[in-house]
Amino acid sequence: MKTNIGIKQENINKVVDVLTKILADEFVLYTKTKRAHWNVEGPDFYNKHLFFEQQYDAIDEIVDTVAERIRALGHYAPATLKDFLALTHLSEELKEKNDSNGFIKELLLDHESIIIYLRENINSIANELQDAGTSDFITGLVENHEKMAWMLRAHLK
Repeated sequence: MKTNIGIKQENINKVVDVLTKILADEFVLYTKTKRAHWNVEGPDFYNKHLFFEQQYDAIDEIVDTVAERIRALGHYAPATLKDFLALTHLSEELKEKNDSNGFIKELLLDHESIIIYLRENINSIANELQDAGTSDFITGLVENHEKMAWMLRAHLK
């Protein structure tokens, strides 16, 4: 059944293109955060193990809400690793050391990259594509990622 929510189908399609990239970024970030949780080593292991768990739980919730937003707009969410890797702006490779600071630096860069991409799309989705709901939704994602980035950054001081 066609989605009839007061937004041109062409605009919905463009919004969904942005959302699928966001979903891919979120899923790759979730996976990298899970890797940090599983593989962190060092004298701060236990605290960082729990910290990364809190972060991936929050990202898991974001993944679900982004996929549901895509569905609310009448499209199917991509849901394969192949799709996510083709759509993401992030790299799944680990460039830092396999310790808490290495993981934190890597994850912080990814959060900041996502924040920038989200910000780049907030106004165009609202103004050009006439989708204030998704624009507001993305603004909420910015706030979530800013908080997680702050938490990561605080560990590096």
